Amino acid sequence: MKKTVLAMTMAASVLALAACNNEKAADDEIIATTKVGNITKEDLYEEMKDAIGIQVVENMLLQQALETEYKVSDKEWKDEVKSQKESLGDNFDMYLQQQGITEKFFEKNVKSQMIQKKMIESLKVSDEDIAKGVERAKTEVHARHIVVKDEETAKEVLAKLKDGGDFAELAKEFSTEPVAKDTGGDLGWFGPGKMVQEFEDAVYALKKGDLSEPVKTSFGYHIIELLDTRKAETEKTDDEIKAEIEDGLKRVQFEEKLQELIKAADVDIKVDEFKKALDMYLPATADKEEK
Repeated sequence: MKKTVLAMTMAASVLALAACNNEKAADDEIIATTKVGNITKEDLYEEMKDAIGIQVVENMLLQQALETEYKVSDKEWKDEVKSQKESLGDNFDMYLQQQGITEKFFEKNVKSQMIQKKMIESLKVSDEDIAKGVERAKTEVHARHIVVKDEETAKEVLAKLKDGGDFAELAKEFSTEPVAKDTGGDLGWFGPGKMVQEFEDAVYALKKGDLSEPVKTSFGYHIIELLDTRKAETEKTDDEIKAEIEDGLKRVQFEEKLQELIKAADVDIKVDEFKKALDMYLPATADKEEK
């Protein structure tokens, strides 16, 4: 899907850029002098804006969106900062140097981590969904498909299949998949995580021999036939599989919740260079704007 922000952090340079932007009144302040010219805050801001500006805007908007619902008190924040500093002990200054960050940034980043943690802890997945995910993880499917550009064509192909049409021949005739002429749409055996989510959900919902209704993905419209299923080979224990499934479900919820918060924030980015800062979190909006 889109990139997950479970481990979202702002780079030190991003923080520096945000600081520069908030001190526009002192843009002409000289940061460094050299024999060949000076560097002002305005110079630094422009350089950083061109290099990482869109990342700055993205991170700041995400942080603001999260903070509308997940609060961290000053006491919680200071206690956590103190705890993390104490855990680093005499190595704290060396840690800052290795990371290329200031103590102030370290403290701000602790707060960011705490807000994300609160959001993650608020996410709940049902035992039923976990059980379904575990069962899916233990099962491989053998399927074939025909993918076309539009729903009308997909319905036409489905009608031909239901009338007794040969799947492989129809795949060779209609499918936009380049290898379909050789494979007849056969995808072989695969398990979870190998196909886009919409396709995976559709194929695992079928029974052996079933044909799907048209399934829309980023590749087009698919007609899927489930040919067979088998038990997947794995060295993982049930507990390990369960933990992975729960984590994956929470990641999906995290991204969905983040999209919800961003939409609710009604973001209007005024600077053209940064217009696409949130496109990966709001794909539907991005697609609409491109059209």
